[in-house]
Amino acid sequence: MGFYEKYVLPRFINCACGSRPMMKQREKVVPLASGTVLEIGIGSGLNLPYYEADKVERLIGLDPSEESWELAGERAAHVDFDVEFIGLPGEEIPLDDDSVDTVLVTFALCTIPDPIAALRGMSRVLRPGGELLFCEHGLAPDPNVVKWQDRVNPLWRKIAGGCNLNRNIPALLADSGFHVDRLEQDYIPGTPRLAGYNYWGGARSI
Repeated sequence: MGFYEKYVLPRFINCACGSRPMMKQREKVVPLASGTVLEIGIGSGLNLPYYEADKVERLIGLDPSEESWELAGERAAHVDFDVEFIGLPGEEIPLDDDSVDTVLVTFALCTIPDPIAALRGMSRVLRPGGELLFCEHGLAPDPNVVKWQDRVNPLWRKIAGGCNLNRNIPALLADSGFHVDRLEQDYIPGTPRLAGYNYWGGARSI
């Protein structure tokens, strides 16, 4: 891991993903989490303030960047439930089958090299009746925006830690064995259209 990836990128992502429009999106899905929660791509803990402490028994945060987790600081110190950090990528979930009530993934499927493998792992650890909560940016509905997403994506991926602008989030969920119960989607005000088309909602394993 180079200097940029280890020291600069975590702070860049913490700043970019902590923008007001993205935090407003987090606020729509994170409070729905309950029970034992697995958060994929917990990063610097930007979701932590939005969990409802009386609904969460335990939070397990999975992320390959220990440097990002170090930035969580006071966010992690001031929650009223147990938090465990595991420094592994999304494709490697070291939990038993049927062991969590909620899986939460926000603005992380864009960076996971093999999102299908990661989503299948999330399905594996969800208890029967458990829910996957998601909020992700991805493929826009407008051909002109998609054209620029495709053009910019190779360079964007290099400078933004593997982030992809053009992943089809509903298709990834369906291909990995999830049924989407609730889906909302729209351009998010205050963000560039190339990275501003969001999908959010809830899904369950088929």
